[in-house]
Amino acid sequence: MGLFDGMLGNASRIDPRAAAREFGRLLAQGEEVHAAYQLIRDSFVFTDRRLILIDKQGMTGRKVEYHSIPYRSITHFSVETAGTFDLDAELKIWLSGNAEPITKQFGKGVDVYEVQALMSAYVAR
Repeated sequence: MGLFDGMLGNASRIDPRAAAREFGRLLAQGEEVHAAYQLIRDSFVFTDRRLILIDKQGMTGRKVEYHSIPYRSITHFSVETAGTFDLDAELKIWLSGNAEPITKQFGKGVDVYEVQALMSAYVAR
């Protein structure tokens, strides 16, 4: 991930094994990390059971919020690819009971079609 992408709030892909090691205490027994993305401090992890949003807060990042979203609570999602002048791709996720989506942006190095395929595989279950 380039520093410029991180400063703009764009996520880049991180190795799922590294994410499993780093966030292993959050995982249920037998739960597997399939993909993970990271901003400068924040991360989001796609497992075989849920989407985990990790939000490091404050100046030091010592306070951390872990937001667990079971795939069954996702009502729909959209993926917007990067354009010529708009270099970031975007994922929007709507949860049941919420009118506003959760929005995540991806840098140009992330395969947004992979993200769309992950969402399709898990939300359609």
